[in-house]
Amino acid sequence: MRKYLLSAAAVCAMVAGSIGYADEMAAKKWIDEEFQPSVLTKDEQLSELQWFIQAAEPFKGMEINVLSEGIPTHSYESEVLTKAFEEITGIKVNHQILGEGEVVQAVQTQMQTKRNLYDAYVNDSDLIGTHSRLQLAYNLTDMMAGDFKDVTNPGLDLDDFMGTQFTTGPDGDLYQLPDQQFANLYWFRKDWFDREDLQAAFKEKYGYDLGVPVNWSAYEDIAEFFSEQVKEIDGTAIYGHMDYGKRAPDLGWRMTDAWLSMAGAGSKGEPNGVPIDEWGIRMEEGSCNPAGASVTRGGAANGPAAVYAIRKWDEWLRKYAPPGAASYDFYQSLPALAQGNVAQQIFWYTAFTADMVKPQSEGNNTVDGDGNPLWRMAPSPHGPYWEEGQKVGYQDVGSWTFLKSTPLDRAQAAWLYAQFVVSKTVDVKKSHVGLTFIRDSSVNHESFTERAPKLGGLVEFYRSPDRVAWSPTGINVPDYPKLAQIWWQQIGDVNSGAFTPQEAMDRLAEEMDITMGRMQRADEQANVYGGCGPRLNEEKDAEWWHANGGAKPKLENEKPQGQTVNYDELVARWATN
Repeated sequence: MRKYLLSAAAVCAMVAGSIGYADEMAAKKWIDEEFQPSVLTKDEQLSELQWFIQAAEPFKGMEINVLSEGIPTHSYESEVLTKAFEEITGIKVNHQILGEGEVVQAVQTQMQTKRNLYDAYVNDSDLIGTHSRLQLAYNLTDMMAGDFKDVTNPGLDLDDFMGTQFTTGPDGDLYQLPDQQFANLYWFRKDWFDREDLQAAFKEKYGYDLGVPVNWSAYEDIAEFFSEQVKEIDGTAIYGHMDYGKRAPDLGWRMTDAWLSMAGAGSKGEPNGVPIDEWGIRMEEGSCNPAGASVTRGGAANGPAAVYAIRKWDEWLRKYAPPGAASYDFYQSLPALAQGNVAQQIFWYTAFTADMVKPQSEGNNTVDGDGNPLWRMAPSPHGPYWEEGQKVGYQDVGSWTFLKSTPLDRAQAAWLYAQFVVSKTVDVKKSHVGLTFIRDSSVNHESFTERAPKLGGLVEFYRSPDRVAWSPTGINVPDYPKLAQIWWQQIGDVNSGAFTPQEAMDRLAEEMDITMGRMQRADEQANVYGGCGPRLNEEKDAEWWHANGGAKPKLENEKPQGQTVNYDELVARWATN
């Protein structure tokens, strides 16, 4: 009987072989049942997943923890892709979802304490200025050539990603890997705008055509028209504007997500203004040292354009939005819009598209009986201080970020998961679920050509070269977590009536300068920001800066003639660019 006994090595080999076979069978199952459509053939998908199986072998049985905010894309990753990844690689992933404020807080806490709270984060590229200065996050360019080399997918194809320009530091190195991307655009009810009776009534009152607003004057006229002139459609009270104002962290992002630059507060320059960015922070060209946010230090956070921007947000929210909107937060504003009683929204994230294309049976009153959208998305209008060549809007790039306080083996396993959920095998299907494109190959896939009419302009926008004019927070912001928390508290004081827009922005700019002053001292004394911390300008009169490249002086007329454009002509221009 001895001849039938196998050595321990042989048994191990058989077990390993059977596990490999099981892993491959799991890969084939997921390819057939879930990962379609794809830019890859099924054989190419299997080849890519076989690489993951082999690369993950040293980490089998490991359990890792990652964190992201709650949007449909991340829900799909958390609920579906973690199961696929575990079945294929043997690595269990606890993909937790929290509010964006809590994600930023967790990142900040791990950076400050050096304790490993999570093995990876989907962390907005808005923190690129922070990560590149503090050097507490892994430099992915270095890691892919070093400790991540053996676990870096040869089919990753970084050139296919849209957002890597926003996750690259001033040193030219990649610090974050895009996972989802969405823009802040204008949203409107095209079915209402196309009505001949409403077009005639609008032109009679305002003297120009009802259409997509090019400037804020037109947006305000349209808001007034629907709220105060039309008032009701098909027996339902309607409103000309939607926004939110609850005193919460997302109120700060409502403003830092390029609202000031949309009004025209920053300098010319793309993807971000130089020397003044969308936060109103000044940093001279060729420098890595922020010089101040206050007008008196050469910034623009409390300049006339910024104050105008906050005043209009508050005024429109009170005058033209549905009752209760001033107490909504970011997450409450979406279901409110789906009620179908709002004509337009100037500040609308394309991340909402997945919910806005749900059928009427799920409570969405902005599609017809066949699921076709009654609305469209279009470029954001700009304020009176805006000049040609300035940034026109915001784009969010939620990106995988790995902190150095995470043990290397756990970071390597998390890096495998991050690459899996952005892989070409998975990405087209994930894009159909969340509609937050990160790859050119996915948005140009034929399945999105077929689906485009159902998505209200999303595909046309992302296939257009115009999309690069929308960009995230740039590198002028030296420490996003520390500075971002200042914003919502000050803006909240405007909504509550405690301070005027000018008072609130004066306080905000001053607090940012005080905080950046602390960073400057830390950098000078201990090189905390790698020599790229703030170096604040000495204060000078606002008038001096108005005349010497600082904040723009106040306009005599902040409401020029309204301008609109025909939507169909706009989309035709996108298609031919």
